[in-house]
Parts: sequence; structure tokens; C-alpha cells
Amino acid sequence: MRKLAVIAALVAAISGSAAPPKKAAPIAPPAVAHPIALFLSDLSNEGKRQVTFRANAMGTRFFFEEPAGVTVYKFVDGQYVKEAFLAGAKLSGAMKRYASR
Repeated sequence: MRKLAVIAALVAAISGSAAPPKKAAPIAPPAVAHPIALFLSDLSNEGKRQVTFRANAMGTRFFFEEPAGVTVYKFVDGQYVKEAFLAGAKLSGAMKRYASR
């Protein structure tokens, strides 16, 4: 009987001390340019497909990784213009490849 009471007390103490789950903070920006909104809509097939991507910028280049590979953009005249698509590449590898350029 004492063992049962001790176990019940331990379970209550453990479950009572657990921190409540944190709410995810929104990451959406306060404004989105029209071409970006169209791109994101197209990327997600108008909301029918969940998308996962990673992106990073280094110097005058912007790297966009998706499951098929990495698209590399170069900053020209105030915007990023597609420079290359590296099929099957990962973000870190693409950035290393362009780090010396």
C-alpha cells in the first residue's frame, strides 16, 4: 500500500512539474510582395501540397533548397536572378561551392 502511494506521488510530481507545451510563434512577415505571394501559392500548388524548403543568402547570392536540389540566385539590378540549379545538392554544399567565387 505504501509503495502504491509513493508511486502515485512520484507520478503526480513528475506530471505536475512538466512545462506546458510552448505555442509556435508565427513566422509570417507583416507584408509580402505580390510576386513572392504568387511564388508561394504556386509552390504549394494553391494550398494543396505542404512544402518544405530551406534558404540562405551569402554575399550577393541567395540559395533556395527544395527536395529536388538547390537553385542559386545572383543579385543583379536590385533583384535576385536565377544563376543555376544544382540537382540533388544540399544547401550547405551549394554554399560551399559558391563561397570562393
